[in-house]
Amino acid sequence: MVAFPALLTAGVPFVRINSCNPLEIKSPTVPPAFSGYPAADRTGWAAFRAEYDRTHRELWTSFNAWVVEQGAPPLSDLEFIHESRTTNLYVYPEAADYPRELGPTWRRLDSCVRETDTGSFDVPPGEGALIYFSLGSLGSADVELMRRIIGVLAKTPHRYVVSMGPLHEEIELAANMTGAAFLPQTSVLPHVDLVITHGGNNTTTESLHFGKPMVLLPLFWDQYDNAQRMDELGFGVRLDPYRCTAGELTTAVDRLLTDTALRTRLSATGSEIRGRDGLRTAADAIERSAEATGLRSRAPR
Repeated sequence: MVAFPALLTAGVPFVRINSCNPLEIKSPTVPPAFSGYPAADRTGWAAFRAEYDRTHRELWTSFNAWVVEQGAPPLSDLEFIHESRTTNLYVYPEAADYPRELGPTWRRLDSCVRETDTGSFDVPPGEGALIYFSLGSLGSADVELMRRIIGVLAKTPHRYVVSMGPLHEEIELAANMTGAAFLPQTSVLPHVDLVITHGGNNTTTESLHFGKPMVLLPLFWDQYDNAQRMDELGFGVRLDPYRCTAGELTTAVDRLLTDTALRTRLSATGSEIRGRDGLRTAADAIERSAEATGLRSRAPR
């Protein structure tokens, strides 16, 4: 997520899409990005920002100098990417977003769920709740972690659809599970009752898009922020994937499955998000940006 000087020197406008947790769009009124700190408690915010400055200042200084050498404008302090002068988009539902003021070039997309998943999804037979489990392509490569969580979930009465990841041949599923190396996630989510996820922005926003509660097991980067935000808003439960006990995990699963008030709330939230049609909102914003600068596409409609 770093600047490309050519975007600033090519002589045409560009649109920036922030596809991670919106704390990456920094503000003194919201927690520091990547900290996983709560929004309602500022304890630790200043210390985290000071440590971020200490560990990134030298790198930022040299990178900013290189960006300027390429003919691009300097970066804002401790920022590694430029904002667009015309259109900046970020993906996060209003129901979960952080209260703060953004500049006039920024626009929120409540979701941006792709329509390109191929292949059908057959709901596995059986009784009990249906739960989707995915740690993303990187998290699922931690075979030991996958095996530990699968071992815990195997002892529950629920059914699971597991995204097994690139090392799927090293992972054995239990009798109450079905899965594959990669799954058409947006085809799976509408059918499940709960999502167990690493908290990547894609899965988090897609789960809200379909109105699903989450158990979040963050591993790195903005996953900490998403897990914290879902937990503090009551949309899910944040747990440490490496330190949570079997009891803590199964208790979180059962509590979310039986919370009828939450399920009703999320169903309404998902319906509202889907109604805002983030895909076409984004496409319209991009087209308007091009038209405003005389770069209307000549492609036939």
